[in-house]
Amino acid sequence: MGEGQQDVFVQLNPQWWDGGKVVKPGETFEPRQLDTPLDEMVRKQGGRRSQTMSKTKRGRYIQSRPAPRDRSDVAFDATLRAAAPHQRYRQALKDERKVAFAVRSDDFQKKIRVRKTANLILFLVDGSWSMAVAERMKATKAAILSLLTDAYQRRDRVGLVVFQKDRATLVLAPTNSVLLAQRALANIPVGGKTPLSAGLEMAWEVIQREKILHPDVQPLLIVLTDGAGNVPLTPGKPVAEEMAELAGMFAHEKIHSVVINMEQKVFDSGLAQRLAENMNAVCYTIEDLRGDTLYETVQKEISAPSVPTYRDLG
Repeated sequence: MGEGQQDVFVQLNPQWWDGGKVVKPGETFEPRQLDTPLDEMVRKQGGRRSQTMSKTKRGRYIQSRPAPRDRSDVAFDATLRAAAPHQRYRQALKDERKVAFAVRSDDFQKKIRVRKTANLILFLVDGSWSMAVAERMKATKAAILSLLTDAYQRRDRVGLVVFQKDRATLVLAPTNSVLLAQRALANIPVGGKTPLSAGLEMAWEVIQREKILHPDVQPLLIVLTDGAGNVPLTPGKPVAEEMAELAGMFAHEKIHSVVINMEQKVFDSGLAQRLAENMNAVCYTIEDLRGDTLYETVQKEISAPSVPTYRDLG
């Protein structure tokens, strides 16, 4: 493992660096529902919020699909309907099998099931020093604590990775515990360089680990940065090339991601937008990031994922 990297399975002290400035969380708020049809539909019921196609025999049967010669989880009603129009041409088969209704393996229809599953909301936050970093960290902490109020009831999991100086740190392993989050978020320092590559690598490892532990989890990665990484994982390798490769992994695996550009418009060189394009993610800009604005952005993406574009929420 190269310099500046760390094992995601090792929980580190968020106060590992004494040279940064500590930013306290902003004021938390009562999460409010969004007026979207999907959000209203899933919130009428308790428990897990999102629905996903089940790859097992567990879940609610909603429809069927053709599955010739596949005997696993057969949709009998749909299979009978598929075989019905061919009965007059299968008299010989019915006589041979001594049945009144003949079904062939080509008629098999398989059940499509859905099941409720939890969301994984992972924040990847740039903790390096900039003019906006204090407000960025303050709002992020407030949003995470507020999201946990909802996550506790909906079984969502929230995590936080901060990258700064020469490494990325898993400050908050995915959890729905408000108490653990409060302890982890209390004293995170900010300052130093921008190891964005290390942050992307750690976010990838956290998501992959969660998918192994919870196969049906729906990950949502929220990246708060100006996109100006300046610390490579591999010494001598161009940072831009390295970040593009890491970002491309999220696009290839179709991991739903959102990039929130924290650079001021007057200084914006398009680096955050480029990162979003490489991740196949939607990109937002926020002039004055507030905890409730970030919370609404996350909830909107959970309910109805946006197509990759560039939006101004300021």
